[in-house]
Amino acid sequence: MPKLRVGSVPYLVGRPLDLGLGDEPDIELSHAVPAELVRRLRGGELDVALVSSIELFRQPDYRFIPGIAVAGAGEVDSVQLFLRKPLQEVRRVALDPSSRTAACLVQVLLSQKGDSPPEFIEVGLGEDPRQADADGWLRIGDPALRETYAADAPRVFNPSKVWAQRTGLPFIFAPWIVAPGVHIEPHLAAFARARSRGASAIAELAQQGATEWSLPLARCTRYLAEQCDYEPGASMQAALYAFRDAAAPLGLCRADLNPQPIDSFLAHRR
Repeated sequence: MPKLRVGSVPYLVGRPLDLGLGDEPDIELSHAVPAELVRRLRGGELDVALVSSIELFRQPDYRFIPGIAVAGAGEVDSVQLFLRKPLQEVRRVALDPSSRTAACLVQVLLSQKGDSPPEFIEVGLGEDPRQADADGWLRIGDPALRETYAADAPRVFNPSKVWAQRTGLPFIFAPWIVAPGVHIEPHLAAFARARSRGASAIAELAQQGATEWSLPLARCTRYLAEQCDYEPGASMQAALYAFRDAAAPLGLCRADLNPQPIDSFLAHRR
């Protein structure tokens, strides 16, 4: 059987879903930022990726693994819009070039402001959005955690918290997206095993993050164990489609795409 080419994010947030996946005999695992994962998934270089949920609604014929994802039912510190001034005064926002879903979510939420929405600035890959001429900057992943927990951290607008307040649904940042035509069914048990390993290793992963990035252990533990929801369950598809329906009128995705879950995965979770 050819190896399944799987891509995941390089951030701490992905480890509870991909832990040990690269040790599975039939899986080849690599890591890259979400924007690069999307490029490789579209280009046929990856079969499956833990990647931006908005991608499900930008290309046809994707499927996704149901029940597990990087999600949040409230505040998630690894996706933050940092502000130089109060939100109502923000006129320009710089978007993290590594991001896809978070950038889309911020645009959706700020388009619903009572006054005119801000201008959104795309910065180049590898550039620091904080250096842009803007009133706020979006940052994701481990860099967002470090900036959030810094002693001189600026004020923030937390997109997933606002989404949950407005919709009553979790926000799905990154599901396992399966490329068109990929026969993933023989490999589904490996994804279930990776999630099981990750769930059992939250304390160790939090300690790793605290050590590597000089972050407080209590905050890393709270982030992984409480803020991040890795098993959004039955609400996952409704949350994904709600995001599609909010983003499509802004031209950020297609309204006609209805990617389907791979329901046979659920048998491996029992």
